[in-house]
Amino acid sequence: MTTIVWFRQDLRLYDNPALAAAARRGSVLPVYILDDVTPGHWRMGAASRWWLHHSLAALAADLGDIVLLRGDPRVILPALVKSTRASAVYWNRCYEPFAIARDTALKAQLSRAGVEVESFNASLLHEPWDVATRGGTPFRVFTPFWRTSSMQAVAAPLREPSRLNIARANVAGDNLNDWRLLPRNPDWASTWHTFWRPGEAGALARFDAFIAGGLASYALLRDRPDLAASSCLSPHLHFGEISPRQIWARLSVEQHEPAKRAGINKFLSELGWREFAYHLIYHFPTLADENWRDAFDAYPWANHQSDLDAWQKGRTGYPFVDAAMRQLWQTGFVHNRARMVAASFLIKHLRIDWRLGEAWFWDTLVDADLANNAAGWQWVAGSGADAAPYFRIFNPITQGQKFDPEGDYVRRWCPELAPLPSEHIHAPFNAPVDLLRRCGIRLGTTYPYPIVAHDEARRAALAGYEQIRALSDARDARASV
Repeated sequence: MTTIVWFRQDLRLYDNPALAAAARRGSVLPVYILDDVTPGHWRMGAASRWWLHHSLAALAADLGDIVLLRGDPRVILPALVKSTRASAVYWNRCYEPFAIARDTALKAQLSRAGVEVESFNASLLHEPWDVATRGGTPFRVFTPFWRTSSMQAVAAPLREPSRLNIARANVAGDNLNDWRLLPRNPDWASTWHTFWRPGEAGALARFDAFIAGGLASYALLRDRPDLAASSCLSPHLHFGEISPRQIWARLSVEQHEPAKRAGINKFLSELGWREFAYHLIYHFPTLADENWRDAFDAYPWANHQSDLDAWQKGRTGYPFVDAAMRQLWQTGFVHNRARMVAASFLIKHLRIDWRLGEAWFWDTLVDADLANNAAGWQWVAGSGADAAPYFRIFNPITQGQKFDPEGDYVRRWCPELAPLPSEHIHAPFNAPVDLLRRCGIRLGTTYPYPIVAHDEARRAALAGYEQIRALSDARDARASV
């Protein structure tokens, strides 16, 4: 009774429903397929591939063996069933639109061939179709969504299978190194091992460290990128090295400590935003590619390539934005507050289409997640569900002063500005000339001048938003006639 377990975004042993069910059934043949060919597939970005390499290596060590294959699962899995005489294929669900279409077709194909096929929820607290308004429609606003979702019972996490009988099938799988997931010439991720430990053990260690350290102060300090106050669990969650149910269960125990309650409630609400993003992309499958509010199709983007290049390289002349983009390049990660400010700057100061920012984050973030990425960018743009008001335009200077008050975040990622005193580090272009000279800073040479003026950029952004607002109002007026 061999069961193929198709691993995807569930690279763990603990609380893995597909693996647990297969283990109860008999011998297990673990398989991972690198799928770059499914139509509509967002091909995994370079940073994610780095993480995947190390996470698969960790999973293979934990399992003892895993078959690695590359290509179209709709071709590979039926052939693998035939060659191994497996009687069942189990997997945990993915919710990206292309994955749903692929998996639905594959399930029908295998079922017609007499193969038992089962899929499970391993990625979310609740399935997207299990959380709905009183009218049975999808939620479009976060607060009522989370109020409803958080009141529903969460299933307890499953234990790691006590006995795992790995099938020794004669399958010619690939060698992980042959996939060339790691960067070469140059190896831009050469220091990433100092920031990250991909794999289930790394995820659990990161969670333990957060509970012991940052959880109690999370509600108060989570917006401070200069402090180690966030969990950094997002890449582990995306690759399924830890499950939301594990987090929920552990924090339910931690709730008994009064000092941690505020932090726990805030952290769980952030987990709720992840759930909301998946709710949206399931019910609105064009979320990653199209404006959720179609009135934004008329927004007058500037889309200047030179501005996009400066933003990507952390050379905008606004230190808080530049620190965020350099942190991204050097670690594959950006603190959430800095991430929002950098995204707002691209959209509202540079008037560059949010989809270009989404694509850059997709390629450079180790926690690149289609649902979260799309929902986040559309939230900042004002085009998405429960979006930030269009007139909210983050001032990159005051945001830095508020959330990086001593300038330590900027000093770490923009070291050429490190000698500046805190009161000038977020706006070096306003610092006295003699101070800049004493600090060895030459604007335009060692650090760029701002590529746009904040006040002018804000006016241009608001004019663009007023333009689409007028078009939307006119369309609504015609519809009411």
